[in-house]
Amino acid sequence: MSVDVNNESGEDVDERRLGELSRFVLDRLRVHPLAELSVLLVDVGAMESLHLKWMDEPGPTDVLSFPMDELRPGTDDREPDPGLLGDVVLCPVVARSQAEAAGHSTDDELQLLCAHGILHLLGFDHAEPDDEREMFGLQRDLLQAWRGGPA
Repeated sequence: MSVDVNNESGEDVDERRLGELSRFVLDRLRVHPLAELSVLLVDVGAMESLHLKWMDEPGPTDVLSFPMDELRPGTDDREPDPGLLGDVVLCPVVARSQAEAAGHSTDDELQLLCAHGILHLLGFDHAEPDDEREMFGLQRDLLQAWRGGPA
């Protein structure tokens, strides 16, 4: 699994840990071992520009996902396809603010956002209540397993 983490944010971030988490999530979801993922950490200005350009919404956001080959998780009935999964873009400054409000560390928030972004790349969404329950439940289970808790 190829995971490339680039920190262009100017913030102190544990890039190695985000890469390990990304590989863990992709492995748990049975994504093809030759799939490629890029995780990019950007500053507020860059995130604000991306948010406006791609979502037509002003202001920075915490995470954006840009799928490439529309890869999906493997299942018992179907082997996963190799290819470019896409890009997850994170904004550590926004993550830090959210972490403070939630009462946990910025690293924990960045891990949550990274897992969330990967799930979006794999076709998960939270626009509808049933989809939200599925996506957020899977996200919670993946993060609990990653952190050594009950899955």
